[in-house]
Amino acid sequence: MDLSTTYLGLKLAHPIVPSASPLSSTLSGIRRLEDAGAAAVVMYSLFEEQITQESHYLDHYLTYGAESYAEALSYFPDLEHYNVGPDEYLDLIWRAKQSVDIPIIGSLNGVSTGGWIEYARKIEEAGADALELNIYYIPTDPDLTGAEVEQMAVDVVHDVARSLSIPVAVKLSPFYSSLPNLAARLAHAGAQALVLFNRFYQPDFDLETLEVVPRLVLSNSHELRLPLRWVAILYGQVPVDFAITSGVHTHEDVLKAIMAGAHVAMMASALLHHGVERIQAVLQEMRQWMEEREYESVAQMRGSLSQLHCSEPAAFERANYMKVLQSWRVDPTGVLLG
Repeated sequence: MDLSTTYLGLKLAHPIVPSASPLSSTLSGIRRLEDAGAAAVVMYSLFEEQITQESHYLDHYLTYGAESYAEALSYFPDLEHYNVGPDEYLDLIWRAKQSVDIPIIGSLNGVSTGGWIEYARKIEEAGADALELNIYYIPTDPDLTGAEVEQMAVDVVHDVARSLSIPVAVKLSPFYSSLPNLAARLAHAGAQALVLFNRFYQPDFDLETLEVVPRLVLSNSHELRLPLRWVAILYGQVPVDFAITSGVHTHEDVLKAIMAGAHVAMMASALLHHGVERIQAVLQEMRQWMEEREYESVAQMRGSLSQLHCSEPAAFERANYMKVLQSWRVDPTGVLLG
């Protein structure tokens, strides 16, 4: 049974990779992930605001009224002290590379080029095996066009990728007008992998204090469908590796990700909820499922259910949308029938 895969040119023992999360914010946490069987680790994200130190104005509004909501400060701490600062981040990568044998992937979160290039180089110098650019941006200016937003992402990837010798992955949100076109442009700009998708942590309203408050909700397996669909569509059309994140909780989720065309399936919420030991449980369930169906390797199943290899490509497009809507009926009494 060969569970090995490749991602960003790295040879991995299997496809399960912990994504950026608090689990990798300490050296002991990274060691625990390796001991639990992680194939590689994506470091928690270093934020653009930490690099540029232009965080005071933003921090004021993120934490405004936070004292009236008990958990808000834990979600939005002073950005200058979020996790650790840029220099401590680099030191953590260096120490991790001295302490563990699995690949370490750095993570930068932002949208402008700014200090990214300098710190991307420093992350490489610290020993990271690859870099994940986490492009997290919500356009609110009505005069900013979709084309301009996409060009910002392409410019960041181009500028960072050409300054590094290590491979670059790009973590995207699904909110683009033409994701296949953007994916192709990012590949041309130097991205060697696409991570689909970034989760937007939506704020909520507190009706008692009349304030906007952050509320963290962990993912569930239902959220897998969106990245699953897009990886299945893009596989074979865009020359990059794919990683699926958001909604990866079970061995079935990992298997679906691979069959869609992903090289790795990234976990965070499942590990935060069940503990890092979840990795070995999922791997064992994968092996059992593959043995029962006589699969010999992960590579054998990769992309097997993608649009490229599907006998009915329309299943990924509008026909599937129509079929789902028509699969439910209401009887004359108003009872919903499945």
